Amino acid sequence: MVKFLITGANGQLAKEFIKFFEQNNKNFVALSKQQLDITDFNKVLECIKEIRPDIIINCAAYNLVDNAEIDDTPALKVNFEGVKNLAIVCRDKNIFLIHFSTDYVFDGEKEGLYVEEDVPNPINKYGKSKLLGEKFIKENLEKFLVFRTSWLYGEGKQNFLYKLIQWTKTQQYLKIACDEFSVPTSTKTVVEVTIKAVEKNLCGLYHLVNSGYVSRYELAKKFFEIKEINKFIYPVYQKDFNLPAKRPKFSAMDNTKLKNILNIEIPFWEEELRRIFSENKQVDTLKL
Repeated sequence: MVKFLITGANGQLAKEFIKFFEQNNKNFVALSKQQLDITDFNKVLECIKEIRPDIIINCAAYNLVDNAEIDDTPALKVNFEGVKNLAIVCRDKNIFLIHFSTDYVFDGEKEGLYVEEDVPNPINKYGKSKLLGEKFIKENLEKFLVFRTSWLYGEGKQNFLYKLIQWTKTQQYLKIACDEFSVPTSTKTVVEVTIKAVEKNLCGLYHLVNSGYVSRYELAKKFFEIKEINKFIYPVYQKDFNLPAKRPKFSAMDNTKLKNILNIEIPFWEEELRRIFSENKQVDTLKL
């Protein structure tokens, strides 16, 4: 039986993989940052020697975008150095590496959806750190999958939907950017498609997102409608927030290549949002 090692076990994406593997009796080990710090090469080597996985799913990431703009050291350590450590050991031990990148490798200037062949041009330090990680994998490994995803949401606090719910508790009305567009993508979609890709022995870099695209403002409105939350949302521009890191205005990615090669359908973002939240109307939780 194939043995998986999941890094970053406390994150929302890792939790979804863990849930799937438990339900499907897969052979896996999931390690948190405390159990395996991927920025420590010797720890990575020692751990992988002991566990001897066939496939590593790297869910460890630094994704505090504004903090990275002020000091990019932690982002570079995790998103580049940590990924580099995993890639080197995977190459030497003949282990398949699955890694997740971001739509923030793009500058948002393209008219239309981004495809895998488009040239990245990140406009913030977080995006640059993620691009360095994916480039190292592509240049040094033959057996790998790099999935770029966007606006990921699942069971956790580090996502836009969770933050929306928290803001409703303290703010009379919400100001949400109407000029920032991408693809909300559920951790369920990412896990389901990743497993299909593994089963088909797929290799390479792909865009793994739900279908379609939406603005932050329209997403917030739709989410509140589904959750039956009555809160006024005011559309504003990105620049009104004056955040340290620039965000691409339109970073929506096209998943056609992945759909075609796997011969699958990937749900539209709104359909997926309803699938996950229609049965869970409690305002104070994102437990899926």
